Amino acid sequence: MAEISAKDVMELRKKTGAGMMECKKALVAANGDFDEAIKVLREKGVAVAAKKADRVAAEGVVDVLTVDGVTAIVEVNAETDFVAKNATFREFVQGILRTIVANKPADLTALMALPFDGGEMNVEAALKDKIFTIGENMSIRRFELVEGVAGTYVHGGGASGCVAKFNVEGGVENKPEFAEFAKNICMQIVAMNPTYVCEKCVPASVLASEKEIALTQINNDPARASKPDAIKEKMIEGSLRKFYENSCLLHQGYVKEDKMTVAQYVEATGKELGGKISVASFVKYERGEGIEKREDDFAGEIEKLVKG
Repeated sequence: MAEISAKDVMELRKKTGAGMMECKKALVAANGDFDEAIKVLREKGVAVAAKKADRVAAEGVVDVLTVDGVTAIVEVNAETDFVAKNATFREFVQGILRTIVANKPADLTALMALPFDGGEMNVEAALKDKIFTIGENMSIRRFELVEGVAGTYVHGGGASGCVAKFNVEGGVENKPEFAEFAKNICMQIVAMNPTYVCEKCVPASVLASEKEIALTQINNDPARASKPDAIKEKMIEGSLRKFYENSCLLHQGYVKEDKMTVAQYVEATGKELGGKISVASFVKYERGEGIEKREDDFAGEIEKLVKG
């Protein structure tokens, strides 16, 4: 049996990030062979990842990366905010973004099979390694690619993020003022949470539903229910205008200048920069959105510890 020194353990820990005891056990199992010990750790990491898979991962970060006209946005989840702030975790997320931008995978399944950040292991194996090393369940929840002229913004250290794509004329995207404009649009999206770019983007089924809701509200109000149909139609039109102002980006009031709409801000900026700008689309992610978080009963846990 090979003699395992503290130096060997430290070297393996440096290479893998695994705990000291786990590194020592792996070296013992591998009879001192470093490559075999790394394999042992990775295999164990797969088992650890499987055990942690049912634990809720609703924290984490939303992050973005742009390289040569290709922008990616990704949400990677972990169990705690503490891990989400960890530098190792953050760099892992950046590695995922670099992998997405370089390879343009079609979906999460394709992403998982790609070499992680140009290395030897694929993304799925790299994720399991991180689960084993950090000790929390993690997941790559979603990503999207945007090609072309885009702006980005990440809020609150990764609590939410946005990518907005623009159609441009006159070379306005090459002017330094454009970057600030694009960021402002993304900040608007994150702050005001629109669903659509403009009223033309709203599906007919959604409009029909909004009209039905407005009519039901009118008919349930004794003061308005007896109004003529023509008046009710105008009331419904008013409700739809409010819906557009809340749900459509270009109809919203611009947060930095409440006397103009976002549409007016976009048009004015295009003219100032000597060209034209229009918002083509946007993607907004909010960390943990729609994930049911576990509510920890700390008092109950303490009571269990006291009682043994």
